[in-house]
Amino acid sequence: MSIRPVFIGCALLALGGCAGQQQNSSEALESARNQFQTVKEDPSVLRSAPKDVIRAGESLARADRLSSYWGSASDVGHYAYLSQRYSEIAAEKSSLQVNQERAAKLELERQRLQLALREAKLLSVQEQSNWLEEQMVSLATTETERGLVMTLGDVLFDTGHADLKASANRTVLKLVQFLQLNPRRIVRIEGYSDSSGDKQENQALSRARAQTVADVLVDLGIDAKRIEVQGYGERFPVAENASEKGRAQNRRVEIVFSDEQGRLGASR
Repeated sequence: MSIRPVFIGCALLALGGCAGQQQNSSEALESARNQFQTVKEDPSVLRSAPKDVIRAGESLARADRLSSYWGSASDVGHYAYLSQRYSEIAAEKSSLQVNQERAAKLELERQRLQLALREAKLLSVQEQSNWLEEQMVSLATTETERGLVMTLGDVLFDTGHADLKASANRTVLKLVQFLQLNPRRIVRIEGYSDSSGDKQENQALSRARAQTVADVLVDLGIDAKRIEVQGYGERFPVAENASEKGRAQNRRVEIVFSDEQGRLGASR
């Protein structure tokens, strides 16, 4: 048996393994570059996790140097992996801080609304009744076959999101006070969307927006048993979806009031 063919075969296998390692390290390096580019261009990430972004850049620079000169494929892959992990950690810290800031903002708004409610309770019942009667008229309620309906337009929500803007607080406060003074009335909160985008996503968003309004009412003291929630998606438009103005009208939440005996009109 000749030793030379065996030696050549082993050498070829080793070269193949090295080539595979080199390809893997190149892919890891490219992925690390992309992730680092993303986090370093995100102001919120730079604000939340500057040290991790710096570490990601340092690890990436070392992987680049090793790749360009004398480093092994395993060393390049090691530092590329470190850069990726630091980029991921920075992004995760940023996301956590954004969520914490949002929760703090929502809590502040909730406390402000509750304070306003406590102040309003200092008024006499007669004063409240007269005031609320005027306010319900100003809410642009409409008498329909389903009952009295109040519409919250898309302007009270960020585009594509279910969170209520701060500008909705005044409207919500009036609604809460009306329900407090009319404890037998119940409401059905209905969400609607335009026809743009995916039908299932529209359905989910319309339901989520209606549920957000319901959650705020419950958080401010309205019994959840007095509230029904429906999401209708892009069904039952009130305007043509061919124009931006029409689509904006269709992106809405409608609040249907029962009569004074608590009887709601039939749902759609």
